Amino acid sequence: MSKYLAKIILFAMLATGVSLAVLIAVYWAADKSVEALKKWQLPNSEFIAIDGMQAHVVRSAQCAHLDTAKTIVLLHGTSASLHTWQGWTDELGDEYCVVSMDLPGFGLTGPYTDEATQYTSANYADFVIKVLDQLNLDKVILAGNSLGGKIAWRTAALHPERIEKLILVDAVGYPATPKSIPIGFRLAAYPILKPILSNVLPRSLVQKSILSVYADDSKVDDVLVDRYYELSLRRGNRGALSDRLREFDNIEDQAQIKQLTQPTLILWGAQDNLIPAENAKRFHQDIANSQLKIFDNLGHVPHEEDPKATVAVVKEFLAS
Repeated sequence: MSKYLAKIILFAMLATGVSLAVLIAVYWAADKSVEALKKWQLPNSEFIAIDGMQAHVVRSAQCAHLDTAKTIVLLHGTSASLHTWQGWTDELGDEYCVVSMDLPGFGLTGPYTDEATQYTSANYADFVIKVLDQLNLDKVILAGNSLGGKIAWRTAALHPERIEKLILVDAVGYPATPKSIPIGFRLAAYPILKPILSNVLPRSLVQKSILSVYADDSKVDDVLVDRYYELSLRRGNRGALSDRLREFDNIEDQAQIKQLTQPTLILWGAQDNLIPAENAKRFHQDIANSQLKIFDNLGHVPHEEDPKATVAVVKEFLAS
C-alpha cells in the first residue's frame, strides 16, 4: 500500500469518526423512565405484572360488566402503542369491553425483562394470553394491525378456544415487497448500529417514518409525532426494536392461516406501501370464513388514519 493511499484511508476514517461524533452529539436522546413519560398514561391506564414486566393496559368502562358486554382486544404494530386505537375505543367503548395494551418492546410496557426472550409472534401470543388470564377474560374478539395482526392470527391459531372472532388490519403474514420501508426500521435492522441507535433518535426520522405509513400527510401533526417519538425513548425500547426487527418466524407458520376457523374481518389500506393490498386478498382467500374491505385512500394504519370510516365496518362485522 502506498503512503498516499494510506493517507487517504486514514483521512476517510477520521472524517467518518468526526461525522459520527457530531451525529451523536446533535441527536443524542437519553432513555426516559415510565414516570418521565407519565403524560402518555390515560385516565384508565393500569399496569399489570406479566413475566416481570409492568404491562401497560387500558380497559373501557364496559369491562366492569363482563357478564353482559363482549370483549374486543386491540394489538398495535411495530413502534406503535395502545394509543393508536383511541378512535376505535371511543366508538366501541360504550357497547363493548375494549382492552388495549402496549406490547413488549413498545409503549410504556418496555422490553422483556429476560434478555433471552425473543420477540417472536409465538412469544407475543403467549404474552397476550397471559394478559387475558390476568384480566379474567375467557373468550375475546381479537384485532391487530401490522405486527399486531400477525400476533392476532397466531394467537387464534395457537389458542383457538380463546378467540371468538378476528380482525386483521394490514397484517403481517405473507412475504411482501414493500414500496417503501420506514427509515427507522431500515436502520434498526442492522445489529452494528444498535449501540448508536439505542442512544440517538432524531425526531425528524420518526416523523418521516410516520409519513411513510400514512396516505394523507396532513394528518401527521406535531402531537402525533411527539407521541411516537417520546414513547420510543422509553427505557429499553430502542434496543428492543433492533432485536424485534431481526426476528423472523418460520415460513411454516403461514400454514396456520388456512386452518383458522374464526369469523374474520380483513381491513386494508390500498395506499399501504409497506404491505401491499395483494396480501389482503391472500388472507381473504386462505381464511374460509372471512370478509374483506379495502379503503382506497388510506395507508398502513387505516384504523389510526381514519378511525370513523374503519370502525363503521367493524361495527357491522361485530353485529352480524
